[in-house]
Amino acid sequence: MIASFTIVRYKKLLIPFALLAMAIHRLPLALQKGCAFWKLLGSGQNGTFDLQPDWQQWGLLAVWQTREDFEQFHKRSFIASWWRFFGVEKWTILLSPLQSHGKWDGKEPFGQAETNDYTGPIAVLTRATIRLNKLKHFWGSVDEVAGLMIAAKGYIASFGVGEAPLYRQATFSIWESVEDVKAFAYQSREHSEVIRKTRTENWYKEELFARFKPIATFGTIKGNDPLNNHIKLFNNESNSRVTAP
Repeated sequence: MIASFTIVRYKKLLIPFALLAMAIHRLPLALQKGCAFWKLLGSGQNGTFDLQPDWQQWGLLAVWQTREDFEQFHKRSFIASWWRFFGVEKWTILLSPLQSHGKWDGKEPFGQAETNDYTGPIAVLTRATIRLNKLKHFWGSVDEVAGLMIAAKGYIASFGVGEAPLYRQATFSIWESVEDVKAFAYQSREHSEVIRKTRTENWYKEELFARFKPIATFGTIKGNDPLNNHIKLFNNESNSRVTAP
């Protein structure tokens, strides 16, 4: 099993086609060979939970039975052809699940992975369906934490995405090490307090937390590779950087 996380960016004049894609790409994904799970995602303007949508930028998270299944999708699928036709800018990272806890729409998309001895660069997915009566509490707490994450030791990049405005939100982030993730999550007073509140005040109807080993990346967003300044780090951990076909 591998997962892929792709961010695509449309030209401003093509935003209507980006919105259309959110509707018509569902059927091809449902029929795509080897695709065990998928989610079409909107994007926030900043790299974490965000109330302001970026109408040019969209995401696709998918789980594949094999690397070959992803390659077939990437090279020959209807969606890949759509992206090429509209000239979208695209960045993809391929991932191997290390740990996963919780559910997404009642499913465990990354299985029950539990690898605890990995020490290299790491990607983290945090996703939740927020209870409607807790939205004010959630959105009143995340801005400060988002700023802290971007400034945290070991932080590389992040994307704020979601299935629906306001209440179905996710953050995908990339870090230099597991230790850096843990330091931000549990040693930061502000973040620890938010974690405590999510539990004691029951903010989430459903949530999922997963960690991944990055295994390949390619492409750019806004003219840059989000990992460009960390090529040496990833190469040292035997992760591959490949060029899009």
